[in-house]
Amino acid sequence: MNAPEKKPQPRWARRKDARPEEIIAAALDLFVERGFAATRLDDVAARAGVSKGTLYLYFENKEDLFKAVVRGNVLPVLEHGEELVEQFSGSSADLVQQLVRGWWELTGSTKIAGIPKLIIAEAGNFPDLAKFYYDEVIQRALSMFRRVLARGTDAGEFRAVDADHLVHVALAPLVMLAVWRHSFACCEQEELQPERYLDAYLDMVLHSLSKPQAQEKKHVRKKS
Repeated sequence: MNAPEKKPQPRWARRKDARPEEIIAAALDLFVERGFAATRLDDVAARAGVSKGTLYLYFENKEDLFKAVVRGNVLPVLEHGEELVEQFSGSSADLVQQLVRGWWELTGSTKIAGIPKLIIAEAGNFPDLAKFYYDEVIQRALSMFRRVLARGTDAGEFRAVDADHLVHVALAPLVMLAVWRHSFACCEQEELQPERYLDAYLDMVLHSLSKPQAQEKKHVRKKS
């Protein structure tokens, strides 16, 4: 006798034991695609292949889920950078280059780069999330680059600068590159080349930090 035919399972039942990481990955996709306000937990659960009840086992609400997305995707990149700053034995100029290119490889070239655009666009409507992102991401990034500047200045590689403001100036073009990829890139007649952008950025930053050779030794002692 034939076994009774099994009824089709709901989509979420196929992966009812999904780990929180799978839910976070689905949330990242949807937050970047739709923004925070337009992302519904029902849609996150469906994308992850779980029930909404399963999602609530791990995350209290959408804000809690967004924080988990940031902590699971953005903070590990920051931690990697902080470890590099602590352990790096080369020049500070080389350290800046490794940090910038590492950021592009791990964040800028990935969907994680859509999170800054989301925060900028929705900070006014969700100030608590903006404050969370500022405290846990922006402040740490600024502090890390401030340490790099101090390292280079103390070693005599970099000239003395207004570090508190320069860190903002230095990070802004990287944020803009990430935002551009998730906004105006679709309108470009000629596609912006990220590698060339970063080459130009590093050339500008490192030349602005480098110590002039005592103003060409006072114009060769005023030409004798």
